[in-house]
Amino acid sequence: MKKIVTFLMILLGLHQMHAQKIDIKDFNEKAEIADWLLRYDLAAWYSTDALVAKGEEEMSGIGREWFCFQDTTNIWHAVYGKYEHGQYDQVFHFKVKSKEEVIETDEQIDTTFLNKYGKALSRAFKEMKPISDAAGIRFNHYIRENKDGNLEVFIFPGFQPNGTAVYGGEFIYEISPDDEIIKDNSYYQGQFLGFKTDPPREIWLNYREKEKPTLGGVFFAWYYKDYFTKIYIDNKESVSTPFNDNGNYTWIHVEKDLKAEAKKRKQDAREEKRKKI
Repeated sequence: MKKIVTFLMILLGLHQMHAQKIDIKDFNEKAEIADWLLRYDLAAWYSTDALVAKGEEEMSGIGREWFCFQDTTNIWHAVYGKYEHGQYDQVFHFKVKSKEEVIETDEQIDTTFLNKYGKALSRAFKEMKPISDAAGIRFNHYIRENKDGNLEVFIFPGFQPNGTAVYGGEFIYEISPDDEIIKDNSYYQGQFLGFKTDPPREIWLNYREKEKPTLGGVFFAWYYKDYFTKIYIDNKESVSTPFNDNGNYTWIHVEKDLKAEAKKRKQDAREEKRKKI
């Protein structure tokens, strides 16, 4: 696994960041989750490659509630099935050790476990249905159980079929076994934005209304870091970016010079006014 390091430095002509300007603990927690999400995504991707070899009739029993999980030996499992009428029907089960080693197994997973995960996914999909129906884009979902026994569901825009990387909405729910949403940490900008990944180039994610980077912003930058030459998460008072240091990725955070930015905006406004005159 590539090493992840976080530190502060001067970048892009901006001022050195004071420690109080960014919550490093909060960011590192989000970076850790983003790394787990990426590993989950790879397990899902590799198992999907094996799944497409199945016939349409075999795949007809699969619903939206498929998911991945790690066992006690850290091996990833991908379960494909459907949650309906309070029961999860397991159709396919793959053990994912690597891209080259995806093993189909007839092992049946504990029914209570399947029902708990399927129920939580179904609840999360229902919660965000108005937005997902209107958006017309592809989403990816991720799920895990936390130390309290609740299910954490993460739903983010996926890599679109036309090669567009999309951001602007993240739907994050903590759901109890009783189907109650304990926490809703979702964030939606009101529209989804995106960048074509070809050609590779520098891109900026507009989160300027947010004090801290969101989990979705961090995950986007981590997921697409090899697709673009540079990805900047542009927050209200700071900028964060993953930096490739000979294969080891380093998160760099910098503080904005807010006075200089305000001065530049005024100058731009005056120039625009002159043009209209």
